[in-house]
Amino acid sequence: MLTNLKDTKKVVGIKQARRAINNNEVQTMYIAGDAEPKVVHDIIQLCSDKSIEIIYVKSMKELGKACGIEVSAAVAAILK
Repeated sequence: MLTNLKDTKKVVGIKQARRAINNNEVQTMYIAGDAEPKVVHDIIQLCSDKSIEIIYVKSMKELGKACGIEVSAAVAAILK
C-alpha cells in the first residue's frame, strides 16, 4: 500500500496537501497515526467534505520514508 507513494505524483506536508485538496487534485490522502490531532484535523475535515479516501499510516517516520524523504511527514496526498 505504501510502496506506490515513492513513485507516484504526490505532495507531502500540511500546506501542500491543503492546497491540493482545495484545487481538487487529490485522489488519496495518507495520514500518520501519530501526528498531532490539531495539526491533521483540518485535513481530515477537508477530505471528509470532498469525499477523499483517507488511509492511516502507523507513524510519521514510516510515512516520510515511504515518500522517499529524509524527514517525518504528517500527511501525504496522491494526486489525480
